Amino acid sequence: MDTLIIDDAPIGIFLTTRLLRREGQPTDVITSFVSPVEAVAFFRQLGPTDAPPHVVLLDLNMPLLSGWDVLDALKPVEAHLLGRCAFYILTSSLAPTDEARARQYPLVAGFLHKPLDGAKIQAMQARLRETRLT
Repeated sequence: MDTLIIDDAPIGIFLTTRLLRREGQPTDVITSFVSPVEAVAFFRQLGPTDAPPHVVLLDLNMPLLSGWDVLDALKPVEAHLLGRCAFYILTSSLAPTDEARARQYPLVAGFLHKPLDGAKIQAMQARLRETRLT
């Protein structure tokens, strides 16, 4: 499962990567961006035959662009990503309004609270197998 982590906190990326590795994910299929602007540029440069990552773990509270801003900025390429790339909001936010808002974005497959754990990773992997994104 190719995974992209978008989080402005390097320690968050480190811990998430470590948990993914512990659940059997090879390090070479984990990519990360501390800059949401660079992450948006990455997605926009994907060509029609380029495969996007299977999973994107997206933090909500970031400077310059929030997770919501990232999702809005990806609307022009949403059709290319749908069914090929599952976005999971990975946040420390406990606001019920954030979870409700996430359901309004077609790219968002789930809403996860930090910290990520093995059970949540296994659930993502199972969902990917069911939807054949892997």
